[in-house]
Amino acid sequence: MRHEIRNKVLLSLRPEAQIFLQERLVTRPISVGDVIFEHGEPVTHAVFPNEGVISFMAEMEDGRSVEKTSIGLEGFVGFTLVMGGGNAVGRSLVQVAGSASWLSIDDLNAAHERFICVREAMLRYSKSLIVQLMESVACNSLHTAEQRVTRWLLQTLDRVPGDTFILTQEALSEVLGLRRATVSGICSEMQDAGIITYHRGSITIRDRAALEERTCECYWRVLDASLLGDQGGDGLTPARSRIAERRSRGTVRRRGY
Repeated sequence: MRHEIRNKVLLSLRPEAQIFLQERLVTRPISVGDVIFEHGEPVTHAVFPNEGVISFMAEMEDGRSVEKTSIGLEGFVGFTLVMGGGNAVGRSLVQVAGSASWLSIDDLNAAHERFICVREAMLRYSKSLIVQLMESVACNSLHTAEQRVTRWLLQTLDRVPGDTFILTQEALSEVLGLRRATVSGICSEMQDAGIITYHRGSITIRDRAALEERTCECYWRVLDASLLGDQGGDGLTPARSRIAERRSRGTVRRRGY
């Protein structure tokens, strides 16, 4: 089965660089629970998701775990490869199934030597990942459980084709560090409001606009960082325009988040 290359980092490259990499990429499905790299393990490949979600998990000595950040088709796993190399930072675990493309270190190094656009694209994504990490710190400290749940659902919706994906409430509670009862209550309320439907781990987003109204500006800030150069006639990215609109309506507080 042939999987389509949908990764934005790869598709942002010059045509000749895309051809060079496509001849060397190995693309295959990724399933829920697959471990891409264990914490501290040598990073042997850059892994470019085409759909689905990969979480970087922090695991505590008492057995608890929480997501540090997540990656979809907008980025790649193995950002240490463009920052001097090294081992994996955290356990990278597939949360939402899809597909991804593997590129070996040797092939990546060859691409860096031949095409400056490859390193530039990977560094640009690494910068946006840092923004996501910083926004996550603020979001986890200052925003409500509902805002955090809706942010994660919206980010997942951006990373999969269609409006439906498989995600258990248990997995969602783990990545966000919330009690399962809290996540269940939020999902039930949104289902009653007609925003989502949830059945046997399958979530369908019925009303994206309503979901966007319930999320925090962290979602838009992260989206803005991942859409560099995507500007309208007013010089604003769609995400920045959305933040400005929400601020003008008083949806976003002017102090803090």
